[in-house]
Amino acid sequence: MTEIRDELKDASAQDEKIRKEPETQEHYEDSEKEKILELLHKGQYTQLRLLIQELNDADIADYIEDMDEEEIVKIFRILPKDMAASVFSYLEIGLQQFVITSLSDKDAGTIIDNMMSDDAKELMEEMPANVVKRLIANTSPDTRKAINHLMRYPEDSAGSIMTVEYIDLKENQTVAEAIERIRKMGLDSETINICYVLDSQRTLVGTVALRYLLLSEPDDIIGEMMHRNVVSLHTLMDQEEVARMFKKYEFTAMPVVDNEERLVGIITVDDVVDILEEETTEDIEKMAAVMPSDKPYLKTSVFDAYKKRIPWLLLLMISATFTGRIITSFENALSRYVVLTAFIPMLMDTGGNAGGQASAIIIRGLSLDEIEFGDWFVVVWKEIRTAVLCGLTLAVCNFARLIWFDRVGVTVAFVVCVTLLMAVVIAKIVGATLPMLAKKIGMDPAVMASPFITTIVDAISLLIYFRVAALVLGL
Repeated sequence: MTEIRDELKDASAQDEKIRKEPETQEHYEDSEKEKILELLHKGQYTQLRLLIQELNDADIADYIEDMDEEEIVKIFRILPKDMAASVFSYLEIGLQQFVITSLSDKDAGTIIDNMMSDDAKELMEEMPANVVKRLIANTSPDTRKAINHLMRYPEDSAGSIMTVEYIDLKENQTVAEAIERIRKMGLDSETINICYVLDSQRTLVGTVALRYLLLSEPDDIIGEMMHRNVVSLHTLMDQEEVARMFKKYEFTAMPVVDNEERLVGIITVDDVVDILEEETTEDIEKMAAVMPSDKPYLKTSVFDAYKKRIPWLLLLMISATFTGRIITSFENALSRYVVLTAFIPMLMDTGGNAGGQASAIIIRGLSLDEIEFGDWFVVVWKEIRTAVLCGLTLAVCNFARLIWFDRVGVTVAFVVCVTLLMAVVIAKIVGATLPMLAKKIGMDPAVMASPFITTIVDAISLLIYFRVAALVLGL
């Protein structure tokens, strides 16, 4: 009995420990940050350097983002060169700009030299031209060459986001020679899990995984063991297509080749995560009628937020005047049946919501390549059937509400519900069609999202409403 009681006590203690783990982790992070600040303020830089070297680079970046500017600069001067570059790459772009311009030219150049080429190139794109010129002048020739090489490619293309730090091997090399090359170049490469085999013209002819090299005999020839069926990306491929390729093949890294199939760089899965975040954020902003921004919300000034939002608001406000004109043109009819006015908001909102649902689904399908313009008839026919079912359900429920609760006449209820059904059907068609047309003509389908579609559907719903009322009520 005593043993059972002890086991239950141990189990209870373990449960209590598990419940406290999240709090313990948060407390641990706070204590680490406090310890860093304490050593920094006391000027105990040797101890601080030893402490920081034991921490994860991403965690260090999180800790210093909330520090004062002067403290951040001191931290970067204390960090070892290679670690400083790694921590720097985790910071958001605004803080990166502050740090790099606060350091001496020599220290800033050292950080850029130790960054991966794609990260360095992204930083250069966000900096003022005069600052870029000064920074580039203090980097090594190899770094300058890599950054200039990446800047030649169009924005958001595979070439613009790739890195040139990779391991390349020759067909006639032995495994022993390949491993020795990896030892020499591995620390400066983005990844060593996959090595790329090139011929004398630097054409990509195969790949070989590091694990196969480690498990093979030292005198085995690379050309005899490499994988020849290589899936590659083209330098001009759009970054959204790059993300789809990674999803399809589930690789952690993919090679990028030029028109002559020569290897010019690689893209790793961490770059794809950034692409997905960037593209998703952009689509969400466009769907909400906001001009895309690359700054975090809390780092965006009020005036910048104003500039991103006001163009669409002005456009939507002007387009909404058509709705007002439709109502004005039927002013006399409304004066005879004032009760019709009460249902205008409900009809417009329901139509807009129905169109928004359809557009969101179609935009997602277009983004994932599940839908093409050639599927237009199939999509529209499916949306019509869905809309009829949704519209009938809403019409029946609304008819019962109007008769039993609002106590309106059967004729008025019939006008409202018929309009509701037709508005839902047309809204679904518009919501499905406009994004597909936008993509067909080269526009971003996300532009044709809820706010824009709602404005169109509002006008159409009112026209239907008043035409049905005119026919049934004899207005």
